[in-house]
Amino acid sequence: YLCLMRLSVGLALLVASTEAYTRCAPALLRVQRHGASPPPLVLRSTPPLASVAAAATALVSAPSRPVLNAVLLASTVSALVLWLVRVLNTPSRVYDRAANSVGREYDAWTSEGILEYYWGEHIHLGYYEEGQRKGPFYGGKDFIQAKYDFIDRMLDFSKAAEPANVLDVGCGIGGTSRYLAKKFPQASVTGITISPEQQQRATSLAAERGIPNAKFELVDALNMKFADNTFDFVWACESGEHMPDKEKYVQEMARVLKPGGRVVIATWCQREETPEFTPSERKTLDYLYGEWTHPYFISIDEYARIMQRTGVLEQVATDDWAAQTIPAWRHSVWVGVWDPWPVARRPRLWWKTIRDAWCLEVMHRAFTGGVMQYGMMT
Repeated sequence: YLCLMRLSVGLALLVASTEAYTRCAPALLRVQRHGASPPPLVLRSTPPLASVAAAATALVSAPSRPVLNAVLLASTVSALVLWLVRVLNTPSRVYDRAANSVGREYDAWTSEGILEYYWGEHIHLGYYEEGQRKGPFYGGKDFIQAKYDFIDRMLDFSKAAEPANVLDVGCGIGGTSRYLAKKFPQASVTGITISPEQQQRATSLAAERGIPNAKFELVDALNMKFADNTFDFVWACESGEHMPDKEKYVQEMARVLKPGGRVVIATWCQREETPEFTPSERKTLDYLYGEWTHPYFISIDEYARIMQRTGVLEQVATDDWAAQTIPAWRHSVWVGVWDPWPVARRPRLWWKTIRDAWCLEVMHRAFTGGVMQYGMMT
């Protein structure tokens, strides 16, 4: 906005100077034509800032049409930019459990196909080593491969051995479920989601890939239909963000976990509220809650406390993988820059894509600035 205002003032001064020269040039030419010397140059002691102020005052008091047009154009552009920023910073997909806003949004993303085209079968962030964290090329790191690397790292973090019965809580279109089913062919893998479109797409892809030991069901993670002690490995990657009751979310996973089993959680977290969030941080969090239908976030430490309170989960370990995953936010934008055609040929998706790209940048800054953390718990 300041740049635009400076541009308008500078443009106005330039136009005024040009007009002044245009008015004086004929008189100077007449003087030279008659052989007379031009009037001597008079050096004035008026300070430069005072001269600029006087010029600006003169412009305001007697503006010409070109000046008015320039100022009007700059003001209009400034107003449009301010309006656009305000609209983009106003959350448009606020969480509503009764309306199943999470399932509805994932239904839309799945049916549109744009998210799958760019993010592949894994709707979660990727893992980046040192030397792979700077855009736009990320050390040659492939955006999709980063997601597979994340799964392998998360699996190592979980310390799970050879599970026989796996539950993927918030499975998306089933990419991780199928990956685990192939990695542990003797295991039965169940992925759950509240999006009918995701469940259908996941089932279809499992059939296409010939992976019979992966199945997908419509199940609410806060009210799972499974009996106690059903699974020996529970996997939850980036689903906790959408849960309106984090305590119930963890309790349900602990309930269906067999004694001696392993649970691993990866989720976006906000930092502990000590010190209290600044007004700017609170504004950022409120935006992130409402733009991608999140009820709220909690801290890594709070997740650990909830896990310990179950009385079932012991020796809880946590970590913050913000540094390893931050590059994914902007990397996901760059893959769209390098290959814009899937969006470019579908104008109805332009505005939504712009909003999502804006939110990706806000996420990047929130994680970089420390208000957000990437929680790993097991």
